[in-house]
Amino acid sequence: MKFAVVGKDVSKSASPQIHLFIAGKLNKSVEYDKISVPENEFETKIDGLIKSYDGLNITIPYKLSVMPHLKNIIGDAAVFGAVNTVKCADFSGDNTDGLGFMLMLANNGVEINGKKFLIIGAGGAGRSIAKKLSDGGAEVYIYDKNYKNSKTVEAEFKSVKALENLQLPPYYAVINASGVGMHKTEGISPVGEELLKNCEVAIDLIYAPTQSEFLKIAKSLGKKTVNGLGMLFYQAYYAQCIWFGIKPEEEQAKEFFCEFTKEQL
Repeated sequence: MKFAVVGKDVSKSASPQIHLFIAGKLNKSVEYDKISVPENEFETKIDGLIKSYDGLNITIPYKLSVMPHLKNIIGDAAVFGAVNTVKCADFSGDNTDGLGFMLMLANNGVEINGKKFLIIGAGGAGRSIAKKLSDGGAEVYIYDKNYKNSKTVEAEFKSVKALENLQLPPYYAVINASGVGMHKTEGISPVGEELLKNCEVAIDLIYAPTQSEFLKIAKSLGKKTVNGLGMLFYQAYYAQCIWFGIKPEEEQAKEFFCEFTKEQL
């Protein structure tokens, strides 16, 4: 079976390595490609890609743009309003970001219920994790440089509060879901010491570089840090369960991730 990750720039994506590893553990034979598509070409190319592959992973910035090209929006995608997993045979779109994120938090001992979270970035990933955190009993605030994006998330998920300006009250955890810190913005953090010194945990959805500037600042302040590799791995695991019609098992996902990380050392 043929799969691929589609985004604006996936040249450094670890998705092929991860998906080939998971497929091997599941005894599946697959091919997995990386497809970078400029924003001005997405609308003309995406339909052809859906017809050419068995499944697609959709990443920045196309998790919302892909939706009009699909026939069925199912699972968490219907709740989040963002798609990261396409099953091409029936033109269906699902979303495994939230599941992957929550399993990553659980495996890193990050508490949720009753805790105060700040999410930076209200794109596809930001909205997904905002919903999962609020469902888990967290107090969730979301900030985006485009305030309209934050307000859209607030309107959809009533327990999430949009911030027009970054506020400094202490948060239990600050999450970078903005993408700032990778590719052309590597070495840049979306926030500085002033905000991070008041939190306990810093979580970056970025996985390359392993330690973003955001996490470096937090670590220098003695904070617990979590990078996004676990989320990437787990959302990939859940995506393959969708493609192959397999019932996901958290313990199996954890076991695979442990083996994967050991192989990377």
